[in-house]
Amino acid sequence: MKIALIGVTGNVGTRLAEELLKRGHQVTGIARNPSKASSRPELAVKEGDVNNEAKLTQQLRGHDVVIHSVKFESTNVNNVLGATKKACVRRLLVVGGAGSLEVAPGLQLLDGPDFPAIYKAEAQAGREFLTVLRDEKDLEWTYVSPSAFFTPGERTGKFRIGQDQLLVSSSGESKISMEDFAIAFVDEIEQPKHSRQRFTVGY
Repeated sequence: MKIALIGVTGNVGTRLAEELLKRGHQVTGIARNPSKASSRPELAVKEGDVNNEAKLTQQLRGHDVVIHSVKFESTNVNNVLGATKKACVRRLLVVGGAGSLEVAPGLQLLDGPDFPAIYKAEAQAGREFLTVLRDEKDLEWTYVSPSAFFTPGERTGKFRIGQDQLLVSSSGESKISMEDFAIAFVDEIEQPKHSRQRFTVGY
C-alpha cells in the first residue's frame, strides 16, 4: 500500500516507518525537518506541517492510508481530518495516548490521582482528539493507544490487544515497546479489525 506517515522522524514514527518498509509498503514521510529522517530509497520524505491544511492535502493525495504520529498539543484535529478528506483518502490511523483508557468503570487513567502532571496537557489533547474522531462519519479511522509505559525496546511480536481498558500484566505492569506497538499498528493497516474504534496494545 501507499502510506503517508505524518511525523516520520518521531520516536514512534521512525519505528512505524521501519515496520512498514519491512513489509514492503511504499511510505511517504512528512516532517517539519525532513533532514532528521534516515535516507533510504524506499522512503520519500517531504517537508510539511500538520496544521497547514492546504499543503498537507496535496501531500496526502494518492495514498491508501494516512498515519498521524504527532504530538496532540501541536495538532489541530480538524486540519488533519479536513486534509485527509480533501485528499480523498478513506483511512486514517492515529498513534494515540494511554490517558483516555479506563482503569476502573468510568475512571480514565488521566483522571486518576497519580497521573504525572507533566504529561497531563498532552493526554487531555489526545482525549479530545479521540472525542472528535468518534463523531467522524466519513473516514475509516482507528485510534491506537499504547499502554501506560511506552518506550523504545525489543521487537518480540508477543503482545495483547484490548479495547478501552488499560492492559495490565500479571506482574502489575502496563507497558509496551514502540517496536511491538508498531507491529500491532501495521497489522491493523493490513487487516482492519477496528474501523471507527479505538484499541490498545500491551503485554
